[in-house]
Amino acid sequence: MSKIKIIVVDDHQLFREGIISLLSKNEELDIVGEAASVKELFSILDIKKAHVVLIDITMPETNGLEAIKECRDKYPDVKFIVLTMHAEGQYVVKAVRNGAFGYLIKNANENELITAIREVSIGKKHFNSEISQLMIGNMAIEGESHKKLSDREMEVIQLVSEGQTTKEIADHLFVSARTVETHRVNMMKKLNVQNTAELIKKAAHLKLI
Repeated sequence: MSKIKIIVVDDHQLFREGIISLLSKNEELDIVGEAASVKELFSILDIKKAHVVLIDITMPETNGLEAIKECRDKYPDVKFIVLTMHAEGQYVVKAVRNGAFGYLIKNANENELITAIREVSIGKKHFNSEISQLMIGNMAIEGESHKKLSDREMEVIQLVSEGQTTKEIADHLFVSARTVETHRVNMMKKLNVQNTAELIKKAAHLKLI
């Protein structure tokens, strides 16, 4: 039986070496390359055939999710598994939309990693129950958020994103500072975030601002 050819892409050398050491023990698998950046990955794919690429999201220059999107056209036979610390629904959804066949959190055990590689190498998708729930939850939020935020809350979040203080927003909208803070707290609950920075990030992701 021919081996599954794998490339490991992560900008942390120790993590890369650990994954390669783990996978090298398995006779079904053949590590054909490793890369610390998307640019290095493309250089390898130009000269070597690979069935599965394990890739992190956060990397210098181009991130892993953009790399998956680019590879759909350049290297259509290569299947991607995202291997990351990001346990957030928005990343899972984007990975799937960009063409990933699997998504694993870095604390996944050896058996799950090997299973994911086997399944993805034959064209199956691999998303465990935790990842599937994150994906479903995020898609539900995306679909409902526009309906959830009131017109006034949409005004407040726009002004927050522009860097205005609570007092400035209150003056602009002719309301009290306490009212502005109430809107902010309500929006954080509705969008399931913990602070203003996350609120702005989530609102931008959902194209509310």
